[in-house]
Amino acid sequence: MDLSLSTRNVSGPGGDRTVVEVGGEIDVYTAPKLREQLVELVNDGSYHLVVDMEGVDFLDSTGLGVLVGGLKRVRAHEGSLRLVCNQERILKIFRITGLTKVFPIHTTVEEAVAATD
Repeated sequence: MDLSLSTRNVSGPGGDRTVVEVGGEIDVYTAPKLREQLVELVNDGSYHLVVDMEGVDFLDSTGLGVLVGGLKRVRAHEGSLRLVCNQERILKIFRITGLTKVFPIHTTVEEAVAATD
């Protein structure tokens, strides 16, 4: 399966956010596409990102590495990277790896955009 990416800007109580909607599989073959998108957004000055993973069917360690790399990039600019995920099989990966302590994970895009912490 392929990876689909789209971005949009939204405003919330915490300020402007760039939402990256991800669909399909994030694996060793498609993760570079997501990495390029995150790097491009940060290079263009988008430091507060919301990655909407509701449409993600599969996530492997390469995909996790891309997300961690994206988090490091935005934090270098005092930014944030929030995840939107409500699929148990994907959430389980974050719990097993301990990344629930690293990423703020929300159940909706609206919740992630409204978060100010």
